[in-house]
Amino acid sequence: MKKVVYVFFLFVSVSFAQDLKWDSSALINAEFIIDAVHTKDGVNYELSATGEAGPYGRVYLSYVFTNHNDSMESGEFTGFIWTQMEEEIIKGTTQGVYRKKGKVFKMYALDNLTNEKTYIVSGIADFVNKTLKFKASEVKE
Repeated sequence: MKKVVYVFFLFVSVSFAQDLKWDSSALINAEFIIDAVHTKDGVNYELSATGEAGPYGRVYLSYVFTNHNDSMESGEFTGFIWTQMEEEIIKGTTQGVYRKKGKVFKMYALDNLTNEKTYIVSGIADFVNKTLKFKASEVKE
């Protein structure tokens, strides 16, 4: 637990030290339905979800949740993002950490998109209700 808290505060400290600027006026709310969760090895879990993400419309997500610190309460994830807006296709990668809080998991990530935008993201994964809910803000340089 101490390691995750330390990493989170280190991340926040480094972010502010690097003058990370949030665009709070353009906050994106995104809601997803978890389509499937499975494991191939009993340790790492894969998730796919679809939903709506503000100006990006229908978005498809896939995540791989790992647990390199052998904790039942926290771990890390990587993932892919895909959407099509009219003729434009936007793809992205995401990576972050998760922490179990009661019956839900809090998630914190950085998303890198092919439209040259980077987002800082926080959200909640609720596996009982099959939902993912995020708030995202574009990182301004």
